[in-house]
Amino acid sequence: MVSRAATHSPMEKEQQHEVAIVGAGIAGLATAVGLKRVGLPSLVLEKSPELRSTGAALTLFPNAWRALEALGVAHKLTPLYHAIERSRVTDLSSGTTREVPFSRTNRGDTGIRSVHRKALLEALAEELEPGTIRFSSKITSIDQEGSSPLTALHLDDGSVIKAKVVIGCDGVHSVVARWLGLAEAIDSGRSAIRGLAVFPEGHELITNEALQYLGDGKRAGLVPLNSKELYFFITHTSTAAGKPLSPPSSFTLTLIEVTENLAKDFPSEVQTAVRHLDLATVSWAPLLFRAPWNLLLGRIHRGCVAVSGDAMHPMTPEIGQGGCAALEDAVVLARSLARARSPDQLAAGVEGYTRERRWRSAGVVAAAYLSGWVQQGGNAGVWRWAVKWFRRRIYYRFIHPRIMEAIRGYDCGDLPPAE
Repeated sequence: MVSRAATHSPMEKEQQHEVAIVGAGIAGLATAVGLKRVGLPSLVLEKSPELRSTGAALTLFPNAWRALEALGVAHKLTPLYHAIERSRVTDLSSGTTREVPFSRTNRGDTGIRSVHRKALLEALAEELEPGTIRFSSKITSIDQEGSSPLTALHLDDGSVIKAKVVIGCDGVHSVVARWLGLAEAIDSGRSAIRGLAVFPEGHELITNEALQYLGDGKRAGLVPLNSKELYFFITHTSTAAGKPLSPPSSFTLTLIEVTENLAKDFPSEVQTAVRHLDLATVSWAPLLFRAPWNLLLGRIHRGCVAVSGDAMHPMTPEIGQGGCAALEDAVVLARSLARARSPDQLAAGVEGYTRERRWRSAGVVAAAYLSGWVQQGGNAGVWRWAVKWFRRRIYYRFIHPRIMEAIRGYDCGDLPPAE
């Protein structure tokens, strides 16, 4: 485990920093790396005692790899993972299979690759100076003192961090987003179980091909990371036969529930993956998202305080853009703050960042929700037949390709060199 823990004396109850980043997930670490590359020091506050490795893997599309190249870490990860060249989507109700090619652009794109979340976090953390991340640092309150340009973050150990800029990268239930006044994330009516299926002797799937199966209110996927590991997921409506379907309370019950209920109608390769799940990597949670109009009309920054990653734009996972969008955020924010040194310049930089990201984020959140709702046949039974017709006849032919091309083709740009 990579450690970049900050050392601080118990007597050191108040510190002042240029930038304080709340959360050491993908968004927080990427933001810190971006700021370092443009010459702005930062302190990352993480409530956990070490880097969080929750979440087995994530799929990174070309827009994310461009961001990682700007951050200077793409080269660490690309040799470790196969590029996914196509996806095979099988509609179980009709028995038809559609091949979706992932063609690269003429810009030499890295392509689409699934990576271990832990490997991505460690690759980012390795770029930071020792002392950049302060673990076991949970925020209890935030305040701004009169006309002072500083924002004070009060921690549960009694210490106070004051910073000229504060960026909340603290996830769906963000303390910073709540302080800004953003509405809470909405339950999509769907949940997902995700994890790694590990085959010590090797799995039998093609390593450059992802598989997806569309069932009645359920959707399963298998995405190879390499010849021995698959990223596994099943998303499902949060009710079954009119009753709530909640995540079980133990990993043993999780395996039973997935085997006997969620996976029973899927092909054998899905059930085989369930039997090979590494339960230490399994997560099961409702899928939340922030309403696009809340992103467009809500307050996503106040002065020099803003949010990034899931704290700004939590989204459902159907188009694989949660982590990708967080990496885009980091590059845009670092570039916006690159040459800002006075309080007025910093505030203008934060405002420029939110202005650039507001519409992009709202569009991606909306596209993800629409994609999930259509692919799972809708949440309302009375409309399910119509949604399935729309999915087969219109969505996969005309809408989905354009959505993915617009998302994959986005370029967050490069970072200027540090002054």
